[in-house]
Amino acid sequence: MSSTLTDPSASVTAGRGAAAPRRRTRVFALPEARWATAALVLFLIALPLQLTGSPAWAWVPLYALAYVTGGWEPAWAGLQALREKTLDVDLLMIVAAIGAASIGQVMDGALLIVIFATSGALEALATARTADSVRGLLDLAPTTATRLLDDGGEGTVATKDLVVGDIILIRPGERVGADGRVLDGASEVDQATITGEPLPVPKESGDEVFAGTLNGTGSLRVKVERDASDSVIARIVAMVEEASETKAPTQLFIEKVEQRYSVGIVLATLAVFGVPLAFGASLTDALLRAMTFMIVASPCAVVLATMPPLLSAIANAGRHGVLVKSAVVMERLGQIDAVALDKTGTLTEGTPRVTDIRPLPGAGLAEDGLPGAGLAEDRLTKDGLTEDGLLRLAAAAEHPSEHPLARAIVTAARERGLVLPDVRDFSSSPGVGVTAVVDGRTVAVGAPARLLTEADSDTADPAVVLAVSELEDGGRTAVLVQCDGIPVGVLGIADRLRPDAATTVAALTTLTGTAPTLLTGDNPRAAARLAAEAGITDVRAGLLPQDKVTAVREAETAGRKVLVVGDGVNDAPALAAAHTGLAMGRAGSDLALETADAVIVRDELATVPAVVALSRAARRLVVQNLIIAGVFISGLVIWDLVGHLPLPLGVLGHEGSTVIVGLNGLRLLRDAAWRRASTPAGTEDAR
Repeated sequence: MSSTLTDPSASVTAGRGAAAPRRRTRVFALPEARWATAALVLFLIALPLQLTGSPAWAWVPLYALAYVTGGWEPAWAGLQALREKTLDVDLLMIVAAIGAASIGQVMDGALLIVIFATSGALEALATARTADSVRGLLDLAPTTATRLLDDGGEGTVATKDLVVGDIILIRPGERVGADGRVLDGASEVDQATITGEPLPVPKESGDEVFAGTLNGTGSLRVKVERDASDSVIARIVAMVEEASETKAPTQLFIEKVEQRYSVGIVLATLAVFGVPLAFGASLTDALLRAMTFMIVASPCAVVLATMPPLLSAIANAGRHGVLVKSAVVMERLGQIDAVALDKTGTLTEGTPRVTDIRPLPGAGLAEDGLPGAGLAEDRLTKDGLTEDGLLRLAAAAEHPSEHPLARAIVTAARERGLVLPDVRDFSSSPGVGVTAVVDGRTVAVGAPARLLTEADSDTADPAVVLAVSELEDGGRTAVLVQCDGIPVGVLGIADRLRPDAATTVAALTTLTGTAPTLLTGDNPRAAARLAAEAGITDVRAGLLPQDKVTAVREAETAGRKVLVVGDGVNDAPALAAAHTGLAMGRAGSDLALETADAVIVRDELATVPAVVALSRAARRLVVQNLIIAGVFISGLVIWDLVGHLPLPLGVLGHEGSTVIVGLNGLRLLRDAAWRRASTPAGTEDAR
């Protein structure tokens, strides 16, 4: 698509295949890897010298250096933990190695140190690569951008210095420098790094673009809508890094058990050493068996069983636009067995349009008593206000509001070229509507059932009842406009169901075994129409925020673990009350985003069942890891107590199980894990 801003012959400096630089931690950038390598090299030099009968002075110092290079870090960590009155498994390993050396098993102790250090280096590398997969997103955003100046000139600025409202120029082949909206130009943008879409997406005036995405052959003028620190990429990085610092309940439980278990190991080791010694066993044999027992019984693999799968799932979800705020949340997502969905902005696209403008005849106001009576669009006809007059009043009152219905009314007024007067004393009541003083008159806009008190509804003008009824029967949301307490008109607003709503509802039904519930403040008829299209049968409409909370708590009282998905201020209480709350990020209110446990950045409803399935996959890996660790520990312990387990084999089995558990947990980092979770078969398997 050629540019409307530059010469179509402009060369493209980068194509779709151009890849953003990717941060990838080098192995030897990690101190753990450097120390482990040094210990390994020293061990490999000393071993053949020992086996070939070289004098002890040639190989013993090399083993000693291997002890120091490979063991000083875990020894220091163990001593630091001991200072905090915590018994660390690292310290147990070092004690076991020193114990082996004390009875002449210098090579076996050195082997333990080398394998233990190598295992620690692999864990550090796996953790670093997990962080790389998320932080690498930062490299997608360019460091500089071309900002258009007020005098028509251009200036190069650092993208971190861009502020909301700046206008930037995106030339062909450049990466977008900030999240924003296209003001002018036409092009195709490769959004695969952010949205996963396989093909470039056409962009023109009014379309949203994301920092880090790759522009095609056209040029775009983009108005910055988010600060660099609040861009989609930055939010993914910040939330995933924050999540990595939390611990899931399973992890906390294991750590509590670990302390008692470690103390038990020390006592059991003393028993394994002392009992045979009391019955005449040699000191060397008793000590060797005790050291082997301490090694194989240590819970390294158990401790590592929980967090790698959960952190991998968090990182993978973050790459696909779902920001999970903590490991606790990732674990809880897999526990949900019921789902409650908001309607506007969640089940629907959240961009409602004004479809009907109905002034009420005989509103009972004199012409000169109306606000702005001197303006033609506000003058009374014999039937009341004109359509433009009604829309102008409603849009002026709704202008300060962030609600999707308010934006629809304001957009409709602007499309008609109406000039909105200033307002004062604006107030908003979630689930009810807004009030504001417009040109000296109090204008209220909101749900008819809420604005009209019970006393009013009993004596309501038949024209009001008829207009509201006709709009709601047609599946539209009716919005009543009052001026000084007198109804002056009704607006009809309709929203469209998201394209993926029906498939998402079906996937959630498969995952939980129960169809989702629709919780909305909208009228029952409009809600029922949309719910039928989406495949939802349990519809609860006309709800205030507290009513949504009541519905969630009723389900929780019945033993259900409810996932609430919403986007508005009125959804925030339900998001907080639910077992887990998910907020739609693109149009979600600040309160909803802060309250929710996770945020769907790109408003793709289909990611809801995907992230639930991914959480369940992570929980399965945790169980697998615990089983693997348990089998290795119990098998090696029994072997050592009943038979004769060679120390090198015990070390290999113990550290091998730790590595296996760690690598098994990192399987969820792969894109294939997300693809499996996103397929119907994946959601079926996640049950």
